[in-house]
Amino acid sequence: MALVNTNLNEIDFSELYIKQMKLSTFKNKSSDDWNKKAKNMRMNVENSIYTKEFIGKIDFSDAKSILDIGCGPGTIALKVASKVEDVYALDYSTSMLECVENICKNTDITNVKTINASWYDNWDNVPNTDIVVASRSIEVRDIKEAILKLNSKANKRVYLTTKVGGSFIDKQILDQLKREIYPRPDYIYLLNVLHNMGIYAKVDFIKSENNKFNSFSAEEFIEKVSWSLGELNLEERDILKNYFEVTYKFQNNPNYIVWAFISWEK
Repeated sequence: MALVNTNLNEIDFSELYIKQMKLSTFKNKSSDDWNKKAKNMRMNVENSIYTKEFIGKIDFSDAKSILDIGCGPGTIALKVASKVEDVYALDYSTSMLECVENICKNTDITNVKTINASWYDNWDNVPNTDIVVASRSIEVRDIKEAILKLNSKANKRVYLTTKVGGSFIDKQILDQLKREIYPRPDYIYLLNVLHNMGIYAKVDFIKSENNKFNSFSAEEFIEKVSWSLGELNLEERDILKNYFEVTYKFQNNPNYIVWAFISWEK
């Protein structure tokens, strides 16, 4: 039950989230965008610190089934297949789901079923499971609507991650560009929306290496920045090319990204 007689209830965090998402420089990607990324994604994330820590924080006791929303190439879904009887891997990218299916065929994993759907589709045919996870996949237009949808499919527990800070690009890179950047709403919006809904969630954090912009050439580096930030003009491309050649490619210190790991029980 939410707090009463406090001015906290006067703040509509769900509406603030919606406004910030509309304002943000970082726009949502289409299923076609993710289809193009599918082949290379699994190699980058399969054995990451993030994946190990995420799975290590899940309580599998008394759980027989799990739904992975925004499963990507199966980063979480395939790793937990041995821990439960049934895994449902949901994603709106058909290429991501093909990655999951191909790996299952090649590794004799038989208890993973794929579902082609997005956050905005009808989920009447999506099964309820003991555990629901949404790993780095809850970048949605309306966070309250997404939570209601996700929560309705969980019988026992929910686990999700969202970014600390609303930018997907290192500050050092952004500092090179002469444009004003509007971040996405970060985890604190989500946490307050949950509180207003009467869901008192636990919060932990995962710090993992950020290799997103590691590149062999200036051209590859520029395309990676453009994929996250949007179209770049010629001046911005020249600035980034010079920055890569003079500074970025010589950096040895790893960059890190922090994710908020949010969970609750039903």
